[in-house]
Amino acid sequence: MTSASSDSRSEHIRDEAILARLGYKQEFRREFTPLEVFGVAFSIVGLLPSIASVLFNAMPNGGPLAMVWGWLVASAFIMCIGLAMAELASAAPTSGGLYYWTHSLASPRCRNFLSWIVGYANTITSIAALASVDWACAIQITAAVSIASNQVYVTTNDHIYGIFAALVLSHAILVSLGTQILARLQRLYILLNVCLCFVVIIALPIATPSEYRNSASYALGDFTNLDGWPSGFAFILSLLAPLWTIGGYDSSVHMSEEATNATTAIPWAIVGSIAVSAVLGWGINVSLAFCMGSDLEGILSSPIGQPMAQIFYNSFGQKGALALWSLVIVAQYMMGSSCLLVGSRQTFAFARDGGLPFSRYFYRINSYTRTPVNTVWFDALLALAIGLLAFASTQAINAIFTLGVTSSYISYITPIVTRFAFKNDFKPGPFNLGKFSFPVAAIAVSWMIFMNIIFFFPAAPQTTVQEMNYTVVVLGGFMSLAVFWYYCPIYGGVHWFSGPVSNIVSADQGQDEDSASEKTGKGQGADVLIVDV
Repeated sequence: MTSASSDSRSEHIRDEAILARLGYKQEFRREFTPLEVFGVAFSIVGLLPSIASVLFNAMPNGGPLAMVWGWLVASAFIMCIGLAMAELASAAPTSGGLYYWTHSLASPRCRNFLSWIVGYANTITSIAALASVDWACAIQITAAVSIASNQVYVTTNDHIYGIFAALVLSHAILVSLGTQILARLQRLYILLNVCLCFVVIIALPIATPSEYRNSASYALGDFTNLDGWPSGFAFILSLLAPLWTIGGYDSSVHMSEEATNATTAIPWAIVGSIAVSAVLGWGINVSLAFCMGSDLEGILSSPIGQPMAQIFYNSFGQKGALALWSLVIVAQYMMGSSCLLVGSRQTFAFARDGGLPFSRYFYRINSYTRTPVNTVWFDALLALAIGLLAFASTQAINAIFTLGVTSSYISYITPIVTRFAFKNDFKPGPFNLGKFSFPVAAIAVSWMIFMNIIFFFPAAPQTTVQEMNYTVVVLGGFMSLAVFWYYCPIYGGVHWFSGPVSNIVSADQGQDEDSASEKTGKGQGADVLIVDV
């Protein structure tokens, strides 16, 4: 046995022992290296395609000033959230992550309910992330067709939903594959995303004709308000762009049981993905601000249907824009596969603990691929259902972008607050902030509460039923169903849900339960194997 393989084996033994201390047996293969765990988080961020997807939020709510300086403001607060989460991930690296931490840190009086709420909020976050990424990818594909047809092609909701459905189904097939294949793909995702960033940062200013180049005073200081809100509030609304773009950094947490050296790899993947995204994303926004011209209304109302695609068309011409935009679509597609990969692991973990209806059917590992195929298709089908909002109105389907942020903040806030609000025996892992833990957490929680309130407002002050912000409807409806299911007489979770349930059975018991929901329903828990590491 070589030294490298011996070290790898010892890492796996240590990781499995830590997981056992948290109450779970090793069920996945640990195929993800620290670089590949970073790749999962970084590919879900998917800088260039993500910025392209939500540029319509920043441009009418502040223009270049919001794009450049709003990005920096948001990045600082996002890093605070990431640091607070990284500490929790280092202390307890498990796929359940957020709801597991909530249950272990909250008071016994409310831990089951809070864990339930976080589990459902995290589940809808994962599904909304897949839906929003693939919906954006479908729109980007129609934009490519528009570019190829010299802006003659005009898309419809039927066309977009058909493309969206094909994307989601193809992702379900891809993510059902073996873990090793999915792990190796992350390296390709990292390479493509970084290359795309540098193409825009370097090549766009070189290729842009003089009539579309902006002065420094315009690119760094012009504030354009097109939606009608007061300027200060408009600037705050523009922050949805960076907050949605640099989102999903908890994704690496849900890969904890497939990562090597998880107690350090996971927190550094969170912090690293935020830091790299903040720097490269700011470079992209600066480049766009200098090269997009000053006719923002023309860019937003372009028949291409995507502001960034129109900017590329103006700078690179039809063929150049089509080539670059095709790479953006590929990167966006990769984002979708990573979203479903991570979401299926979170859903699997929640089903393992009996949190979902029919958990015993979702808590299954395919014997051939060693992946949770059932939860992959469950998430995919729910994403297809969310996509039907497109037939209600444009604002209804746009709600999936704010839904992804608001629901994720509910699941982020709760474990961070429970760590400090309740008496518990939290023990930091290798990654910890020491005396800065509480101040950073306080900033993170205050910011998330503030922004969640902001994101329930409509895009414009004068709105109609069709053009209202449907985030509160979708999120409120989903979470109301979760609360109803918890307190439902006889069958509700209040009668049987006890939070994370160990799936490790001691040798003297000599049995293994079929599913976490069965154990929960019987009111029995397995003995937790404690291993010193």
